[in-house]
Amino acid sequence: MNEFPIKNPQPNFEQFRKILRGEAQAEKVHLSELLIDFEVIGAIYEQYFKKKMIPITSVFTRCEIGKRLLYMALGRGLLPMCGRVEREFVKQVIEFYYRMGYDYVPDLVPGLYVVFMMRPKFRATSDTAQLNRGTRSWTEEGKGVISSWEDFNKFRWNWLRVNLSQWSEFWVKNLPPGMKVTLQGSLYELVMEYLLGNEGLFLMLHDQPDLVEAIFSRLGEVVYDYYKQAVQCEALGAIFHGDDMGYKAGTMIRPDDLRKLLFPWLKKYSELAHSHGKMFWLHSCGNLRAIYDELIDDVKIDAYHSYQDGILPVADFQKQYGGRVASLGGVDVDNLARMEEKPLREYCRKILDDCVPNGRYAFGTGNSVPNYIPVKNYLIMLDEARRWDA
Repeated sequence: MNEFPIKNPQPNFEQFRKILRGEAQAEKVHLSELLIDFEVIGAIYEQYFKKKMIPITSVFTRCEIGKRLLYMALGRGLLPMCGRVEREFVKQVIEFYYRMGYDYVPDLVPGLYVVFMMRPKFRATSDTAQLNRGTRSWTEEGKGVISSWEDFNKFRWNWLRVNLSQWSEFWVKNLPPGMKVTLQGSLYELVMEYLLGNEGLFLMLHDQPDLVEAIFSRLGEVVYDYYKQAVQCEALGAIFHGDDMGYKAGTMIRPDDLRKLLFPWLKKYSELAHSHGKMFWLHSCGNLRAIYDELIDDVKIDAYHSYQDGILPVADFQKQYGGRVASLGGVDVDNLARMEEKPLREYCRKILDDCVPNGRYAFGTGNSVPNYIPVKNYLIMLDEARRWDA
């Protein structure tokens, strides 16, 4: 296996952008991830980088949260990068992505603060992953924090306002030459998982459609302001918007509801990014066959991410849509978690052989690198990308 971390990384986001836009042919395999769980980053950082990683829990201490609540009370909004521990933690994350061979660093922390300020309902159980975090939580599938107009009017929407001034300064100062940052945000997923709950959304689309529309409108503006600040940052390469709209058989709600409630906002976000010379990528799990054409032609996404072999393998997606949009990732997470080394290498090599020569492609997982993925398998995936380069 090739050695990690890479001794002489040469990130080049501008070349990466040209490849995704079909303006250049790849001379090597470029890598892409929506996110890598911090437990995986920490394990590699300590085992291969030989350094101690700051745990993500240190970023979300009572002291750090209290500091942000103080800024909220002073009318300054949430301020990512205002804490020393957070800055040092993100510097380590930057070093990880840089030395592992990526052209960009995904930033999740501002979005995590927004979710925290929503005060959502969670369920929790013990985390059985090899790199476990103690407990694993997932969102409430019934009702969320808003069930009525009274809840809507009481909800502290101003608590979701993010001030990215210090965030922008940090990234401009700390990114290695050639690298960019991607910022993640959501709209549909925040409404479904946190504000209304799955059942709440489904029922309210029938019983209180005007309330659902008001929630999308209010939160859509919050997300737009979030992105409006981000696109002015020189270090931003792309908005990596994440909204899981589907399940195995189709979209979670009717395509017509998505067209009415979500697509106008996605189009605004895409236009905003493009007007500032940034890219707009979309992550969405599930079967979206009914809406792929609209996402590509109307919303004008630059790249699409999230692939499961049981729904639509990345090579098949590329055959159908590759001339119009870039494809990111494609290594099925279930295969990455379960396969032994030899079949995993063959599987990764097949994806590379099928997709890289066609252009407008970057290699990685079909979803993310969660903490239950064996670190060895993640490194095998990267190793196959480097071997393919040769």
